[in-house]
Amino acid sequence: MSNTFFDPLELARHWIRHWVPPGGTAVDGTAGRGRDTLFLAETVGSDGKVWAFDVQAEAIEDTAKLLAEHNLSGRAALIQAGHEEIGQYVSDPVHGVMLNLGYLPGGDKNRITLPATTVRALKSGVELLAPGGLITIVVYTGHPGGPDEAGAVEEFVRDLPQQGFVTVRFTYPNRGKTTPYLIVIQKRSMEDSQ
Repeated sequence: MSNTFFDPLELARHWIRHWVPPGGTAVDGTAGRGRDTLFLAETVGSDGKVWAFDVQAEAIEDTAKLLAEHNLSGRAALIQAGHEEIGQYVSDPVHGVMLNLGYLPGGDKNRITLPATTVRALKSGVELLAPGGLITIVVYTGHPGGPDEAGAVEEFVRDLPQQGFVTVRFTYPNRGKTTPYLIVIQKRSMEDSQ
């Protein structure tokens, strides 16, 4: 897919850009090569905070390097741990959580995000969300394990209570079955849920 507005990664950034305030708190649950962490650090501004997680040392190193190149290292805490550990490190309400599932781009394709740990990350994410906050999930199904993880994510999202959350799925009907897609979860504010 080309890098257009309708690319699931670009759509995720669009939603985060418009809902995470300057000075806010955000989580990158899958730091990868650091692009989403950098985007979040720019979005929250100098008074904000980003927590970035990845199990692979290579990913944390690449993310640290990218942040340093942009003089944004002070805005992010880099944690070498799985996204299922978000709740062990983050206690403040968060305005945005980004999850880009699958495997590290250019890395070992056998090291993938897993259904059980991703659902644990989502549970922590929805608990930590401030009213109006968002979780974006870019889902990949074109690798072994991807369809199982997608099924677990879909089930989790489907079971969220309607009075507490709004959920949206952006898919691409005229593309192949393994085209990545985006799910967005928003926590309703008290006024919205009544």
